[in-house]
Amino acid sequence: MKTNVVFVLTDDQGVWAAGCYGNPEIRTPNLDRLAATGIRMENFFVATPVCSPSRATLLTGRIPSQHGVHDWIKEGNVGPDAIRYLEGELAYTDIMARAGWTCGISGKWHLGDSQIPQHGFSDWFVHQRGGGPYTDAPMVRNGQLVDESGYITDVITDEALRLLDRYTDGGYPFYLSVHYTAPHSPWTGHPQDIVDSYDDCPFESCPQEPRHPWAYPPMLEHLGNRESLKGYFAAVTAMDANLGRILDRLEELGLRENTLVVFMSDNGFSCGHHGFWGKGNGTNPRNMYENSIKVPAIFSHPGTMPEGRVESAMVSAYDVTPTLLGYLDLAGPDDGNLPGKSFLPLLRGEAMADNEPVVIFDEYGPVRMIRTEEWKYVYRHSYGPNELFNLVEDPDERNNLAGDGDYEDLTAELKAQMDEWFARYVIASRDGLLHSGLEHGQTYSMR
Repeated sequence: MKTNVVFVLTDDQGVWAAGCYGNPEIRTPNLDRLAATGIRMENFFVATPVCSPSRATLLTGRIPSQHGVHDWIKEGNVGPDAIRYLEGELAYTDIMARAGWTCGISGKWHLGDSQIPQHGFSDWFVHQRGGGPYTDAPMVRNGQLVDESGYITDVITDEALRLLDRYTDGGYPFYLSVHYTAPHSPWTGHPQDIVDSYDDCPFESCPQEPRHPWAYPPMLEHLGNRESLKGYFAAVTAMDANLGRILDRLEELGLRENTLVVFMSDNGFSCGHHGFWGKGNGTNPRNMYENSIKVPAIFSHPGTMPEGRVESAMVSAYDVTPTLLGYLDLAGPDDGNLPGKSFLPLLRGEAMADNEPVVIFDEYGPVRMIRTEEWKYVYRHSYGPNELFNLVEDPDERNNLAGDGDYEDLTAELKAQMDEWFARYVIASRDGLLHSGLEHGQTYSMR
């Protein structure tokens, strides 16, 4: 019997924004419930700290300098000029659909051409763009552009539940993407009772630090703004309630033990941490702070996977495609030059087969990063400034050691290792180093 998959993806959820990740202020009982029935990854990194390229990497296993999506997509989402930014790429959903899974999506797509189903998806209810109002949201239903009445987080779940019911009645294996826009801005329009429930929250988990010198100006209105904090927390809690609806329906339908549930976010977020609001593009130049590149990630499959396990190993979004395909006993592409490797042993409660230290690589246009367990080096091609942090002694990344003569050899070693890794995978015509990276959202795709 084929294993079903429900993949829940949130938008701009910081790794700190969940109770099971140690936040005593934000209410996420269903995320906590999911973690108690599966494996919570403590060190899961996205490949790019912004939405569209991160989602493209999750689907394809390829980095932006391979699939060509380098920033959030501003144009080409709907209408006669719509562009399919992953045209010619192979997604794991393509492989699953060919192998007999029915694939559906409810929620955010944001990889261009939102009107036409792509990459193995036969059921397609998606957002027209990447975000927007939480009421009367612009969606695509049956290929038509509509403003969907109701609170969009609830609406996305309603459609997901309808699909679950239909898949169960049909008796066929399924893959279901549930892609919430929460907790992406705006931080208004959320259920008022949930917003009000945070009236007395001290928000100690979100220190509103002095303005970062690189802070993106339009987001500064939120720095120190309690209403924005209440809205962000409410968006997460409302999303969590809808996650509970999905888990409940899986249990009611008798599907829970034959369904792998994956939960993660497309990129991290800072709500005042380091003195700015946002993700990788919350500053200019772009940042690679831990809050931008680390996200919550939970894998749960009761009866098959260990329960209540916390995994500290470092893994990346580019590892998801080989891991998920391996979990489903499906062969991956043999010519995609994928940079990731399967962390399937971790999902079995085992150690990885090799003892080589894990190194994480990220890119955002001309900004590249190499991260080991102890060190992080951020290289801003042609622009600077570069950064070097000792994450053991300085986990909050306050003391930039780049340029310190005592660390010249280490810096050179990390830079050489990073250059070698990217040289192995970059497609020259799609190289992120070709981007100027000077303006917020200035460039987004190289097809």
